[in-house]
Amino acid sequence: MLKDYLLQDTVQLFIKSKLGIPVSEIALQKNPFPDIDWKLILEQIESREKSKSKLPTWFTNEKILYPPKISIEQTSSEETAQYKSSLIKGDTLIDLTGGFGVDCYYFAQKLNTVFHCEQNVDLSEIVESNFKSLGINNVKFFKGNSHDFLKTFTEKIDWLYLDPSRRNSSKGKVFLLEDCEPNVPEMLETYFEISSNILIKTAPLLDITAGLKEIKNCKEIHIVALNNEVKELLWILEKNHKGPTLLKTINLNNKNEEVFEFYLNQISKEPNYSEPLKYLYEPNAAIMKSGGFKELALAYNLYKLHPNSHLYTSNELLPFCGRVFEINHFFTYQKNNMKTFLQNTKANITTRNFSETVDNLKKKWKISDGGTTYCFFTTDRNELKIVLLCKKI
Repeated sequence: MLKDYLLQDTVQLFIKSKLGIPVSEIALQKNPFPDIDWKLILEQIESREKSKSKLPTWFTNEKILYPPKISIEQTSSEETAQYKSSLIKGDTLIDLTGGFGVDCYYFAQKLNTVFHCEQNVDLSEIVESNFKSLGINNVKFFKGNSHDFLKTFTEKIDWLYLDPSRRNSSKGKVFLLEDCEPNVPEMLETYFEISSNILIKTAPLLDITAGLKEIKNCKEIHIVALNNEVKELLWILEKNHKGPTLLKTINLNNKNEEVFEFYLNQISKEPNYSEPLKYLYEPNAAIMKSGGFKELALAYNLYKLHPNSHLYTSNELLPFCGRVFEINHFFTYQKNNMKTFLQNTKANITTRNFSETVDNLKKKWKISDGGTTYCFFTTDRNELKIVLLCKKI
């Protein structure tokens, strides 16, 4: 079999020796293994390189086969896959969109039996081979369409998991679940006949409000960020759930896990507003995606600068899910103030609810990146444009 050729020690040593070198440069060399398609070897080099930081468990194993790089780009990272597995309890799960199997690998750590469904036969065989190398033996493989698999499946399953892929990328940034394959809204009743619990992963671009209109029984939505970059939305559906939806934001990073949660449509009062005080708070990316700006102010007992600025302030230093700064000085955005405090200096610039872009501000006032000053251009509660000079804590 071809996989046996690719996993030969000499081939693997060659692949390893070429990591870090542009594939376009390697492609010009002569193929040292005439019995193996040169394109396949180049594919292994390119995909393994892309797995280095995203999939270290795979990258460090010498007996791993890789699919084309697009499968690596589309798969979950190990950090986000591990987080997903923390949401699952029970004995059995069907992954209806198995892909490269990273999510399945972590589900298999928590459950007795996992089914990996993948209609791409080559990809399914790659995952099956890799799982043997990784010591995973409680995953069963189905090569084919998940609809066909469910037609023949009569057992009751604890969880269904799926990661729908967009069929049409030309509709703009906001897309719907009905634009994806599998079509979750169309298949939901069938899915609930198999399992009372469904976990759906979608891209961050999916609009949360639109998604809730498409699907019923949504118990929780998790917005998962990795190092302050939102990577995925997780939708937990429970067959008989009729109550409010819990929205949970989590930012995974090396230091800790920043978690903030609230129930949608449960806000009861307006937050307080203030001029900038001693400290400034900037929410992490997961919270920014959630839209829970009033809830955040009330939960942390913070003042907002403006309804649309999404920056917060306080006189006492408080724990927070995001970046925290000490405000050294602030002033109205005027020419003479800018000349006095910022022109021809170094600063790290952020804009929030401000009419000019970062690039325009840097060019206009000759500000270069860097230094220890963090500069926020925003609008206060009196609709004045203001500038805050801060030190990061």
